[in-house]
Amino acid sequence: MVVLASNVCMASQLIQYHNPHKFLLPSVSGTSRSSSSSSSSNSRINTQFLSISSQSITGVTPFTISAVAADTSPPSSSPDKDQTTQRYYFVVANAKFMLDEEEHFKELMFERLRLFEERKIKQDFWLVVEPKFLEKFPNITKRLKRPAVALVSTNRPWITYMKLRLDRVLSESYEADSVEEALASNPVKLEFEKPENWVAPYEKYEYGWWETFLPFASQQPPQA
Repeated sequence: MVVLASNVCMASQLIQYHNPHKFLLPSVSGTSRSSSSSSSSNSRINTQFLSISSQSITGVTPFTISAVAADTSPPSSSPDKDQTTQRYYFVVANAKFMLDEEEHFKELMFERLRLFEERKIKQDFWLVVEPKFLEKFPNITKRLKRPAVALVSTNRPWITYMKLRLDRVLSESYEADSVEEALASNPVKLEFEKPENWVAPYEKYEYGWWETFLPFASQQPPQA
């Protein structure tokens, strides 16, 4: 339709250009008239116009519009990577320091637990007594007094903070395919000597406060 309208406009201009006398040629008597030559010119131009219009219409190359669908599917994961593997971060020290001497540790643990409960966040930190994963770190175990206790979490920034807060601890990370594997421990009985003269301005931690943070009930043997 656009090509045809354009050709019509062009043909009209051609008619006026080649045959202006059709509209402007006056007669001898002073009235407007058309010459015979203008009629023949009109016929030739009309014939050319029809020919041009026909060629223009029939010469238009047809086209089609293709829509390309975008691939919105998620990228496929590598089959070699186990999707269940989780990295765990920990700080570790001997059990007496972690559970019986460090004056701020108990408060820090219960404050975080209360925060998680208030915000309904799934707990992601545990205390592991004599953890089995220490077998993977001989450079750490040779520096530890036993029994040892590790604070384990999937939250790396928090473990970094706890390392700075507790100070006298060692830190590392490891991967495991399950929580059971990650938090597995060796059975051990914890015994702490009571000080003869307690001079600290706060009360001595009660024995067993850490059991709230053990991952499994069977991890810590019943105490007498």
